[in-house]
Amino acid sequence: MSQTVETVVPSRATTWRDYLELCKPKVVALIVFTAMVGMFLAVPGMVPWQPFLLGTIGIGLAASSAAAINHLVDQRADAVMARTHKRPLPQGNMSPLKAAVFAFTIGAISMIVLYFGVNPMTAVLTFLSLIGYAVIYTMYLKRATPQNIVIGGAAGAAPPVLGWTAITGNPDPHSLLLFLIIFVWTPPHFWALAIHRREDYAKVDIPMLPVTHGIPFTRLQILLYTLLLVVVTVLPFVTHMSGFFYLGGAIALGLGFLYYAVMLMLKPEDSSLPMRTFGYSILYLMALFTFLLVDHYMPTLVALFG
Repeated sequence: MSQTVETVVPSRATTWRDYLELCKPKVVALIVFTAMVGMFLAVPGMVPWQPFLLGTIGIGLAASSAAAINHLVDQRADAVMARTHKRPLPQGNMSPLKAAVFAFTIGAISMIVLYFGVNPMTAVLTFLSLIGYAVIYTMYLKRATPQNIVIGGAAGAAPPVLGWTAITGNPDPHSLLLFLIIFVWTPPHFWALAIHRREDYAKVDIPMLPVTHGIPFTRLQILLYTLLLVVVTVLPFVTHMSGFFYLGGAIALGLGFLYYAVMLMLKPEDSSLPMRTFGYSILYLMALFTFLLVDHYMPTLVALFG
């Protein structure tokens, strides 16, 4: 099915809000948060301020650059989809050239900050993550396979590893556990949204799982991945990375996610459930990483207030 894009007359001049929207600030905020938790978990005490500050800035800029490239590549599809048609490029409030210059400028700045202000390993891993999302996923995988979000999820799962490496200079097996958690979380998180927006993806020929395999099959996959996620989130406790405080939080949050996954199976007629599941999945990841962070500093908190 071909995409029809009308010529849009700009309604106003480009503003800073357009550049901000290009960065997908809500998505980047979650990326930066998980990266920061990775930084804190990398050391027993407080993190050194320079790699923490510059690492946060560099990773945030790189994620923003990848988001802007995603806007640039997907502008034709965005113009057709209800969820995205008001973005700056489809609305004509920003030219593709401005978006490209902005994306590559902040991407270059992020690499300079990370390479010279943090360490080369973090710069290299962040660059690979940027390429993984902006090029491999956005330009190829997204339109090549219904497993796009599973394979491409590796780039989105990298921030805790990047944060950890920013502090220590090298990845650690525990940081790979954080990677694994986000990697397994991504499919049920995104497929819930894809169910709600199935018609949009079908219109622009993007082979999301609900389009290619149907909504009932996607609901089943959400349930199976959620079960796997519950198991994976216990691993930080099993490996002595975290303690009982985290374990309790992880199990409670996991049961909440399972509730939504099961309800998707039992109440297919409830059109609000996919977006409620999607919304919970975001709160789930933020809360899970908060439990990791608090658990990490629990001995210090007990000593101060116990």
